[in-house]
Amino acid sequence: MPPHTLGVLEVATKRILVVDDEASIREVVALCLQRLGGWDVLTAASGREALEQAQADQPDAIVLDVMMPEMDGFAFLQYLRSDPTTQPIPVVLLTANSYLPNPQLFPKLGIVLTILKPFQPIDLVQQIAQAMGW
Repeated sequence: MPPHTLGVLEVATKRILVVDDEASIREVVALCLQRLGGWDVLTAASGREALEQAQADQPDAIVLDVMMPEMDGFAFLQYLRSDPTTQPIPVVLLTANSYLPNPQLFPKLGIVLTILKPFQPIDLVQQIAQAMGW
């Protein structure tokens, strides 16, 4: 006799790419998103590494540090938005800088949320889930 299904809709786990040059911040954010949000988390230590991962893995969202060496968050966004395969990925900015230039342009860049460091782990997950509509 075949197994009976109850018509339960299986929801795919969301995949988030965390980009930060500071290993400790990357680890804390990744742990919060995995344990509190139940999401799959990929990490990258640089903008260049993150672009490769975004193209290869097509995450559902990116949590992006603004101030990084070599390629800062805004340079990363220009590359991300110029590639049709990564263009629609929503981005959450994670920054220690409370002043960011031209926040009115953020929606055009696909930035759905800005979170200031330091952050509360529970709030981080709730804010991202709400901004993404998850």
